[in-house]
Amino acid sequence: MDEAGQDPGQLALSLADLRRVNRWLGGTRVVLRHLGPMLRRLASTEASVLDVATGSGDIPLHVAAWGRAHGVRVHVTATDFHATTLDLARRHVSTDPDVTVELADALALPYPDGAFGFALCSTALHHFDVRADAPRVLRELDRVARYGVIVNDLARSRPALLGAHLLAATVWRRHPVTAHDGPLSVRRAYTPAELRELAAEAGLRDWTVHAHFPFRVALVVDRTGGGTGRG
Repeated sequence: MDEAGQDPGQLALSLADLRRVNRWLGGTRVVLRHLGPMLRRLASTEASVLDVATGSGDIPLHVAAWGRAHGVRVHVTATDFHATTLDLARRHVSTDPDVTVELADALALPYPDGAFGFALCSTALHHFDVRADAPRVLRELDRVARYGVIVNDLARSRPALLGAHLLAATVWRRHPVTAHDGPLSVRRAYTPAELRELAAEAGLRDWTVHAHFPFRVALVVDRTGGGTGRG
């Protein structure tokens, strides 16, 4: 999905599949499950959020909508490094004034330290090399966020892989990008223990790792006073 030269039509189909995965298999729910309490603890009427590797921007839309429903104006900057993905994201979020789309490299975010209240990265960390790049992504997210970071990804397990292969053979069979990337993403994803090791390697502080049903794992940095973090 993140390779250069992807067919825009096939990429759009794959991003639509990812929106459904986020909606029905917990990606969106996990983000709000952790971000909501942190926003409440700050007791502010406005907040800024950076979403890295945003895909089509579906999670930023849900975050902004959650904020409006709870009396918080959440300004979300949705970023990606793939030009075609950015074009699709701009179209998808165009009706929400609280979501903007910008080009940004997760390995070297073009923002100063503490530029945002929170930083998110959903279903994307497994795309980065676990030794060379993934710790760097975590450090960049932590650098630009004053209060918290949520890294929400697939959890690798045999049932998750079986489910991905089943979807690839049925629901996704006419979408070659998703049918290929779905099982591959599960194979490259992390167990909770591996994500803990990665957080320690990145030198993060105040972090916890949470497993979420059915096949999700979240690394949460909480500096709002509600966590019992490590590091």
